[in-house]
Amino acid sequence: QVQLVESGGGLVQAGGSLRVSCAASGRIFSSYTMGWFRQAPGKEREFVSAITWSGGSTYYADSVKGRFTISRSNAKNTVYLQMNSLKPEDTAVYYCAADPFWGGSGSYYPTYWGQGTQVTVSS
Repeated sequence: QVQLVESGGGLVQAGGSLRVSCAASGRIFSSYTMGWFRQAPGKEREFVSAITWSGGSTYYADSVKGRFTISRSNAKNTVYLQMNSLKPEDTAVYYCAADPFWGGSGSYYPTYWGQGTQVTVSS
C-alpha cells in the first residue's frame, strides 16, 4: 500500500507563489511516477503535472507551462510543485498521485491518490 500526504496549500493573491508538497510512504518504489491533478468547484479533475521517479522527465498541462515547476527528492520520497504567477483560475484542490505504470500522460488515471490540499488564489 502507498500513502500520499499533501501539504503547503493556502491562500495567495494573484501573481503570487506557493509550493505544495507530497510525501509518499509505504510500498513506494523507485520506478513510480508521481504528479499532481487539481479539481475546481463544479469542474472535473484535471491533470497538472507529472515527474518520472528515476528518469526525472517532467510533463505539464498547457495551462500551467512556464508557471509551475515539478521536482522531486528521491531520498525523501517527496514531490514538490512550485507554482508561480498564480491566477484565480488556479484555485482548486490539488491532489497528489502516484503509479508504477504511469508514463506521465495527462490522460492516465493513477492508482494512488492523496487527500488533497486547497489552493485559493484571490484576485
